[in-house]
Amino acid sequence: MSTVLVVEDSVAQREMITGLLRENGLTVAVASDGVEALEHIQGTRPDLVVLDIVMPRMNGYEVCRRLKADPETQDVPVVMCSSKGEEFDRYWGMKQGADAYIAKPFQARELVGTVKQLLRG
Repeated sequence: MSTVLVVEDSVAQREMITGLLRENGLTVAVASDGVEALEHIQGTRPDLVVLDIVMPRMNGYEVCRRLKADPETQDVPVVMCSSKGEEFDRYWGMKQGADAYIAKPFQARELVGTVKQLLRG
């Protein structure tokens, strides 16, 4: 079974995304900011990361850059999921190495479909 790390500082958003992924048969781990996410990944490598951008301590762009620069984690797909929905934000997210970018608010089907597609990848 695939494990997804959800990195989201909003408790409500984190619980909603976690519930959605679990309902679709995925194992979910959580982190509340970028520093916690990187610490978690050092210990247990997830199959995919759903990453918010605007977070305390370390933003999602920086987390994504670090994951993609590390040979140990560069193959882990990253889905950026952010309220920053402008075209530039999407472009910048992909430029940092994200495999997909979903703007909030999103359709449950869009998030689950994107995650499952990247896990099959």
